[in-house]
Amino acid sequence: MKQFLAVSAIGKDRPGLAHEVVRTVADCGASISESRMLPLGGEFGMLILVTGNWHAIARLESELARLGESAGLSLQVRRTEPRALREELIPYSIDVIGPDHAGIVSGLAGFFTARHIEIAEIVSRGYNASQTGAAMFAVQMMINVPARAPVAQLREDFMEYCDSQNLDAILEPVKN
Repeated sequence: MKQFLAVSAIGKDRPGLAHEVVRTVADCGASISESRMLPLGGEFGMLILVTGNWHAIARLESELARLGESAGLSLQVRRTEPRALREELIPYSIDVIGPDHAGIVSGLAGFFTARHIEIAEIVSRGYNASQTGAAMFAVQMMINVPARAPVAQLREDFMEYCDSQNLDAILEPVKN
């Protein structure tokens, strides 16, 4: 029977760190089914969903603990189960860009949460505008909208919210 293990790891950013973690997964006979890995300031963070049989997952739990100690990683591991498919939800993609200011991600998350819309993923980053050097912020989100929700009204409300925050935004259905 397939087992699932959610792993989060963070450690000092250095070449080879990601490889050490993913090699440990493979060496234990498990597979990575989802992952997000990126530098976070001077640290490197990883979120990984691993699958394997009971033996591979049990072995991986102990090997990750050893790797955490030797590589100076802060690790959290948790057994989990596959996410259930919910056909009544329609995935939408959102791109937001605007001048950087505090509370952008919180405001966006609050907008959708208040409307009982599931947030599936948020990716954000700050950068400097190429022409002016102004501090900018970009957010990419995946949300799951109930099929019965009036999307035209959601889109209108969302655009009004973004205008009030001086943000440019696109909300569109995910095209496979």
